[in-house]
Amino acid sequence: MQNNKKRGLLIIISGPSGVGKGTVRKEFMSDPSLNLFYSVSMTTRQMRPGEQDGVDYYYVSKEEFQRNIDINNFLEWAEFVGNRYGTPKDKVNMKRDEGKNVVLEIEVNGTDQVLKNLEGDDIVSIFIVPPSLEELENRLRNRGTETDEVIKRRIETASKELKLQDHYQYVVVNDEVSRAAEEIKNIIRSRMHKA
Repeated sequence: MQNNKKRGLLIIISGPSGVGKGTVRKEFMSDPSLNLFYSVSMTTRQMRPGEQDGVDYYYVSKEEFQRNIDINNFLEWAEFVGNRYGTPKDKVNMKRDEGKNVVLEIEVNGTDQVLKNLEGDDIVSIFIVPPSLEELENRLRNRGTETDEVIKRRIETASKELKLQDHYQYVVVNDEVSRAAEEIKNIIRSRMHKA
């Protein structure tokens, strides 16, 4: 049987920690006309209460994760606090081949890995930035989940990451979630029509 479906876009959403990537992503992913699929990462970390395998992450052993590295099945991967996280290439390709536009919400380093491994006009890279570093710091403080030291480190990292925004095709300011999400929807729509 001939597959006549147009291959889906690969949409990379990135930006500094605390900028609201997840919140903005959830907002624009609710639009069914965009035919979006959120890419689930693979991890070696333990499942937390309330999480589901294949929904929050694909939970695997360290050996299984290493096997995926060995067979080059990651678009990108990284290690944080002793656990590994990666984007499985086979699952992303399967969804794109089905015609879905696949969304990756990844860190700046992950984006660099993906863009080194893939090229083409069916890749859309979007960097979400805060209105200012002061506003980002306020958001991190208002979360009430981190110490001053952690917040200071996050702001230092964010200021370095913000210098990399010219590596991305689009930069979106998250000054207001619904406005930023609408801007991203328009970017995706225009790229869907071009593809």
